[in-house]
Amino acid sequence: MTEQEPQEPQEPREPQPQEPQPQEPQERQEPAAESLAFLNRPGLNRLWTVVRARLERNGLQPTGAIRLQNLDAREREELSLLLAKPLTAPAVTIRLPDLDARLRASAVGRGLTATLAELGPPLTDRRAARDAAAAERTRLWTTAETTMTATPLTDHPWAGRWLEELRRSGTLTRRPSATAHTTVTQAIQTLAILFPGVRPEPTPATWGRGELATRTTGSAHGLDDGTLLARLVLRGIALAQGVEFPTDAPGRRALWRRASVTPDEVSSTVLTYGLRPTGGTWQETALRERAGHHLETHLTLRELRTLQLELPPGTRIHVCENPRVVEAAADAARTAPLICTSGSATTVVLTLLDTLAAADCVFVYHGDFDWPGIALANRVMRRYGAEPWRMTAGDYEYLATRAELQGTPPLPLSGTPVEATWDAELAPAMTSLGIALHEEAALDLLLDDLT
Repeated sequence: MTEQEPQEPQEPREPQPQEPQPQEPQERQEPAAESLAFLNRPGLNRLWTVVRARLERNGLQPTGAIRLQNLDAREREELSLLLAKPLTAPAVTIRLPDLDARLRASAVGRGLTATLAELGPPLTDRRAARDAAAAERTRLWTTAETTMTATPLTDHPWAGRWLEELRRSGTLTRRPSATAHTTVTQAIQTLAILFPGVRPEPTPATWGRGELATRTTGSAHGLDDGTLLARLVLRGIALAQGVEFPTDAPGRRALWRRASVTPDEVSSTVLTYGLRPTGGTWQETALRERAGHHLETHLTLRELRTLQLELPPGTRIHVCENPRVVEAAADAARTAPLICTSGSATTVVLTLLDTLAAADCVFVYHGDFDWPGIALANRVMRRYGAEPWRMTAGDYEYLATRAELQGTPPLPLSGTPVEATWDAELAPAMTSLGIALHEEAALDLLLDDLT
């Protein structure tokens, strides 16, 4: 090429864009390595960043213009070499068609879009992506409406509101396309089974949740709590029943039952010991007999749903975190009532504690001296007004000192500190000593209290 180069300080000349030789094709298969090295120079980085953004907005077409401002000396020099014209001003406007033509006519031998693809990373046609996403959304809702039309849900006014709320929420469109289509189809089919309208199917009046899930998804876990499908179906049930969507696990189970679906209420249990209810039902009699033989009892949610617990008002219930405390109490034939959270206050644990609280029982609580243990203690104490059970700063310091004197290897305290709502001095004491103490460190003291 015969274009005149701008006058710059003398330095080794960079490879310059050149006109292709007559015998070569217009578009080269691969740009020369020296051309790529030049295009990757730091002074051109900002140019390619801005051009890339414009191309991705333009459907990868080199149209329009860009403007670069506040150019430094290096950028002016390297842009001058690229554009084959001297740049002395602090800003420049570059037409993308001109830059495209310049690259094609140079040693690079390819257009602007192909050049940026070669420089990497790959370009994204954002306009095409938006159009494809819009088309996919349309297809999703068309599929949903067609599926619903083929079911008895068309006889229920709430079903249309459910689908419209689902559309407005964007919950499904944020999921992969295949997941969204499968989930909305299964949700519609599940609701159609539960609300058959004027065309009832010969199905059981009451469904087990696993049975229903197998029917509509092929998996007994398809409607497990926390899944997207379960949330969509529950929202439909709430609209059908004219109730608010529940925010906790007991509320969700109650909502399933309103639609004649029985959740799994037998796999989760709460560990109890020493419960001696005063009522005359066989269940209460069994609890008294097991307590009299110093045997622990695991209660399921299904049992708690029908179990009547009549205890004298003011009965003191000890609550612990670790099953080892229950085991030790049984071995030592202790008599005080004891409930174990087993490390977390699950629904079945809270259901039993709620039942005992309704019977005017009072609670004392002990757990691990670590940050998760303090968080769990806060939860139980706030919910039930429980008193701390050997859970003060003084108790912690005594146990830490005793463990050190006994030569017990220290367990480092880790995690984010949690303030104990019942004792402002406990968290600072734990932070200061940096030692975690599990419930077993206080086992002898706890057993003394359970006599």
